[in-house]
Amino acid sequence: MENEQRNKQSKLTVILGLGVNALLALVKTSVGILGQSPALLADGINSTSDVVYYLVVSFFVRAAEKPADDDHPYGHTQYESIGALVVGAFVITTAITIFWNAIDTLFQLLRGNNNLVGSSMLALWVALGTVFLKVVLFLITSRIGKSTQNQTVIALASDHLNDIMAAGAAALGIFLGRLGYLWVDPLAGAVVALFILRTGISILKESTSTLMDTVPGEALNEKITNLALSVEGVKAVDKVLAHRFGLNYIINLTLSVDGRISVQNGDFISSLVEKKIKENIENISAVYVHYHPGEKYRVEV
Repeated sequence: MENEQRNKQSKLTVILGLGVNALLALVKTSVGILGQSPALLADGINSTSDVVYYLVVSFFVRAAEKPADDDHPYGHTQYESIGALVVGAFVITTAITIFWNAIDTLFQLLRGNNNLVGSSMLALWVALGTVFLKVVLFLITSRIGKSTQNQTVIALASDHLNDIMAAGAAALGIFLGRLGYLWVDPLAGAVVALFILRTGISILKESTSTLMDTVPGEALNEKITNLALSVEGVKAVDKVLAHRFGLNYIINLTLSVDGRISVQNGDFISSLVEKKIKENIENISAVYVHYHPGEKYRVEV
């Protein structure tokens, strides 16, 4: 996928999510207060935080489009991972806030110090409507995330999935609360918070692993190793490292070769390895190969 098309789709995802979340934040927070539903109010707070970090994410998505320069020879695509990191931090903060408020409301209710009554029917319809809208957003964002491999967009898709579960829990809590089980509504708010917390931790884990140059997964590592070993003259693959820049990887390989060959032949083998990896694996922007003599021919220094 061309970078221009990739960036266009990523920005479209952010704009669409921002617009829907702004509408949901206003509706859910208002109805949650007027309809006396802690679960819907908690979900409204979640949508309000979504609006805030969508604004932040839009900055990182635009920043990632900047071309390479002298200080950033590989471009600015790492902003995508930083954006995902910001999303994760906002999600976790929101989860903690919602959980605390929900548990406090539940505790007050059980002690008889709360005037909570059954939520309104409108609150239930708003919760169900949120589920529908979020399912649509998740399908759109997930598809774009898979096609662009943009870490920020993938993180937003995870957050939409989280919102589906959160709104579903809120709807269930409101429904049971209307049947007379008032304690279920704030309890549902606490469950919503746990869903949100799990998603935030997952987003943080994924984005930090990219920023910390985590070695490629087992499947990619094995594929790179097998391709290198298939080149005549490669005796062993000693190390495989990968650095991710947005959609693409830069691969660093350390190979063992016959120590009796010339430097020219060693360079020729390295070039063949680089060519083979680029031809057989997508999204590889560069391959750097270091070769040294195998154990049999190695000279201690």
